[in-house]
Amino acid sequence: MLPEHHEHTLATPAICAGVGLHTGERVRLSVRPAPAGSGVVFMRSDVTDRDNVISATAESVTQTRLGTVITNKAGVSVSTIEHLMAALSALGVDNVLIEMDGPEVPIMDGSALPFVQLLDRAGFRRQPMPQSVIEILKPVEVIEGDKRASLTPCDRFEMRFEIEFDSAVIGHQVVDLVVTEDSFRDELMSARTFGFLEGVEALRAAGLARGGSMDNAIVIDGDKVLNAEGLRYTDEFVRHKALDAIGDLYVLGMPILGRFEGIKAGHGLNNALVRALLSRPDAYRVVTLAPALSKAG
Repeated sequence: MLPEHHEHTLATPAICAGVGLHTGERVRLSVRPAPAGSGVVFMRSDVTDRDNVISATAESVTQTRLGTVITNKAGVSVSTIEHLMAALSALGVDNVLIEMDGPEVPIMDGSALPFVQLLDRAGFRRQPMPQSVIEILKPVEVIEGDKRASLTPCDRFEMRFEIEFDSAVIGHQVVDLVVTEDSFRDELMSARTFGFLEGVEALRAAGLARGGSMDNAIVIDGDKVLNAEGLRYTDEFVRHKALDAIGDLYVLGMPILGRFEGIKAGHGLNNALVRALLSRPDAYRVVTLAPALSKAG
């Protein structure tokens, strides 16, 4: 959370290009400054026959298989938004317009690092509107078999994530940290997405992972990592899951004061938790942070 308690946007546009993980299509992406109070908004510049603007909100999430997809009422969608959303969340960027000439956010190297570098180069601009946060007042939990995700009251944003895989490369991993810009940069942003070699052909047959390679994902074959450079962290897998969760939670549109806990959770359960929270007005409140005033609004 930014100490000034004001909303922020970018100082200048930030532009990059790359291929989509699932579509394999090359996409040019431009993150542009946006007015205070507008939130994170995507625009498909390649769509000209109908509404091409999609706000990144909880309600706009329409698909969560192997990535988060948002869609507007005209049926225009943008997929795999979570790594860019995580970077925007962690760096305290409230308002941007993200223009894309294709359907999927570029995967880049499979982590949030390229997006953090992109935003850093553009710089940040403080806006006059005071920042609001969503404060968790009561526990909210969603459970699906052995998977679980919850939000509980806390005076800062904390995250605990736990995963378990049969592969000896992964096994049982846990990450537990206070989520700040510094901790995100130091401990999460470089963690890459991962997948198993035996699942790649099935994914491609389903029209997914067409742009996947060892340049943008950790590939596991049995009990070994195929990437020549190895891992960036010994527990890179669970750190990436935490990164994903930060991006998935940012469809709330503001920072969280609360503790997130995920056990074997993915994009679907993360979004189910967001929707469960919003359906419980007694479980949260929106607090506007205005340090220049004697009390918060």
